[in-house]
Amino acid sequence: MTRAAGAGVSGAQGGGGSALRIETAAKAMSPPSAAVDRLARSASRTGTTIAVAESLTSGLLASAVGAGEDAATWFAGAIVAYQSDVKERVLGVEPGIDPCSAECAEQLAIGVRRVLGADVSVAATGVGGPDPQDGHPPGTVFLGWATAGTAGHVRLALPGAPEEVVAEVVRQAVRLLDRLVEAAQHPLVSTSDPVSAENRTPARR
Repeated sequence: MTRAAGAGVSGAQGGGGSALRIETAAKAMSPPSAAVDRLARSASRTGTTIAVAESLTSGLLASAVGAGEDAATWFAGAIVAYQSDVKERVLGVEPGIDPCSAECAEQLAIGVRRVLGADVSVAATGVGGPDPQDGHPPGTVFLGWATAGTAGHVRLALPGAPEEVVAEVVRQAVRLLDRLVEAAQHPLVSTSDPVSAENRTPARR
């Protein structure tokens, strides 16, 4: 099972140190407003619907995307699939696949796009830390994506405390969604964006 990073304040000592850590965590978790605004404009302009699947980020990506202007017209929704069993039953991830892997991320993205009937989707899975898990260092994250005909992934190796890792995953996922929306409108150039061609696979229906 992937490890989701929390607010990053568990185990913090009382007094001023605790308050400082809470403030730092709150800043790290703040939504990437500029990127979300850009995504909202792109999706509204193109009429593209978006879906997200989350494990590592435990709903924070959906919260950020849903804050976009007129989200009700372009944000189909999100599925938080934390346990491996839920990934398999709800989103069709193949049993036994490493939850911290490109294959899992892609299958999550394909599944949520199918279930929610969206045009494009992104999924986030990985190890937030602070400890390694199943041989994966903390900060090892995969973003999967899917469109009508293709799927792919981006691998991230992120430094920092758990709350910083999760915040950066949300930022990267929002940017990836924006690139997907733009690429969907320009299929002749989409082979080089949002990710390199070697990270593309035919999407399962």
